[in-house]
Amino acid sequence: MEMVTEAEVVARHEAARAGGKPATPTARHGEYLTFRLGSEEYGIDILRVQEIRSYEPPTRIANAPPFIKGVVNLRGVIVPIIDLRLKLGCENAEYNAFTVVIVLNVRGRVVGAVVDSVSDVLELGTGHIKPAPELSTKVDAGFITGIGSVGERMLILMDIEGLMSSAEMGLMP
Repeated sequence: MEMVTEAEVVARHEAARAGGKPATPTARHGEYLTFRLGSEEYGIDILRVQEIRSYEPPTRIANAPPFIKGVVNLRGVIVPIIDLRLKLGCENAEYNAFTVVIVLNVRGRVVGAVVDSVSDVLELGTGHIKPAPELSTKVDAGFITGIGSVGERMLILMDIEGLMSSAEMGLMP
């Protein structure tokens, strides 16, 4: 597996942005926050996570796409709330006691992501991360950075920063 430094990931993102096509970052060893969307388990870089909050209904924004649930006031900061279950096409997106919002810091902006539940934080070494397969999935393949495996668990590792700052999300300038 190719080892990629953080500087190389940033350079790939910049080159892709300049060329108009999506970057394809590679998952790196480190700590990942794991969460569930339906029956699938995902992992995102823990360094992007600011906090985890219980779900509270946001203030709806007129004419926003269905996956943008609205905004909440988080200690004086207006935070857009994205329902990842709706964005990624999960069949069932019901709100219950386990539904949480992962508050993320993406390119200096705070964004909330609604997920079914948060599992734990796992440290994945390079031996536990495999390259992302080229499949048709619910997530744009450009945002899948690899597949993590710990025992019987399989994690879809996501470039949450890339997903949240993609043009179709419309959250970043």
